[in-house]
Amino acid sequence: MNYTQNEKIMQVKNSTLVVGVGIVKNKHAARAFNFRGIEYDKAIFFENNEAGFKKLLHWIRKISEKENKTDVIVGMEPTGHYWFALEEYLRRKTDFLRVVVNPAHVKRIKTLDDNSPTKTDKKDAKVIAKLVVEGRYSVPHMPEKEYADLRVAMSHRERLVKDIIDLSNKVQQLLDKYFPEYKKVFKKWDGKASVAVLKELFLPELILEKTDEEIVEVFRKGANRAVGIKRARKLKKAALNSVGIKEGAEFTQFELRNLLEQYELLNKQKDLLEEKVEKLLESMPEAKYMESVKGVGFMTVAGFIAEVGDVNNYDHPKQIQKLAGLNLKENSSGKHQGQTRITKRGRPKLRALLYRVMMPMLANNLEFKKLHEYYITRRDNPLKKKQSMIALACKLIRIFFALGQKHIMYDGEKLMNDIEKNLSLQEAA
Repeated sequence: MNYTQNEKIMQVKNSTLVVGVGIVKNKHAARAFNFRGIEYDKAIFFENNEAGFKKLLHWIRKISEKENKTDVIVGMEPTGHYWFALEEYLRRKTDFLRVVVNPAHVKRIKTLDDNSPTKTDKKDAKVIAKLVVEGRYSVPHMPEKEYADLRVAMSHRERLVKDIIDLSNKVQQLLDKYFPEYKKVFKKWDGKASVAVLKELFLPELILEKTDEEIVEVFRKGANRAVGIKRARKLKKAALNSVGIKEGAEFTQFELRNLLEQYELLNKQKDLLEEKVEKLLESMPEAKYMESVKGVGFMTVAGFIAEVGDVNNYDHPKQIQKLAGLNLKENSSGKHQGQTRITKRGRPKLRALLYRVMMPMLANNLEFKKLHEYYITRRDNPLKKKQSMIALACKLIRIFFALGQKHIMYDGEKLMNDIEKNLSLQEAA
């Protein structure tokens, strides 16, 4: 991966043909330029299918032969998912370098040439090519083989979790309306005994029709122990004094049963998917080394690898930090010293995952706990708790990077020694 912008600019040479592609759903636009930004030939439009891609390749090769170009860089704007097919086709059929430009850059720069905010696919293709010539691009690391499988699996898991939370909220909404006292009897509505009750005796009037022993029998359909006669009496007392609404109760009970069936089905699918993810991680050599970090579970490692891909594709952990949007930005001018914040550019899922994992790590990982205490209590520039957690998330990126590339287990004692040594040097300074 080219890391600095200078290296990217130097990659565009006199022998390089730069092709900018404006990506849309059905018909893309392409324009070709040399390293000085001089355009070759007319723009072409090609469809998002094999015939269209072949048309693009024929056009590029014709210009390359005519202008004596030996290298080709194809720049694209990552518009949704529409660019995936073209990127994979070029990756499998050619040795072209495929790069992407930031959509925000395209939006800001498109007015420079004609001083007009006009937007067309043809104009976008030109802007994209100019950005590539200036070295304002990044090389995408599209996952392949098991890495592609893992990214798809983790995206599917995220959708399942979102749907499960949505169903849980709907169930709790029905409880709040028809039986608000229920949560005083069962703190967790999705416990086995509670679900058994909700399936049969959701409404207070149905509970009051049953004896204590009959209610216990319903409990046992879900859980065989730990729920007995005392809970049954408490449930009947709550039903007797319930202030829940009565209207629409019959079809509400029908709706609740459907919600519970969907909830159980999605949880089974999530559990099965997580089993498959765990097996998939076994085929990735770096995963077991990352899992050796105390406080990190296999789902965290799976999420990290799904977003980052193979860590061997990176030259420096700062590239992953930037990918997560955890790199810093500053707003200063003259004597004005603005606040330093994270950019929040890049992959939001990766950023959220690294931040969430800090809570269990601060509870279970002695080294991270000690670093956190230092960051928030140090004499010079103490950090707030959230700022410290972001700094520790960047630390975890560096650790994952080192463990994944060197294939070594996490050594908390060695890390602690390094931390204490650095802290002593800073205090002495």
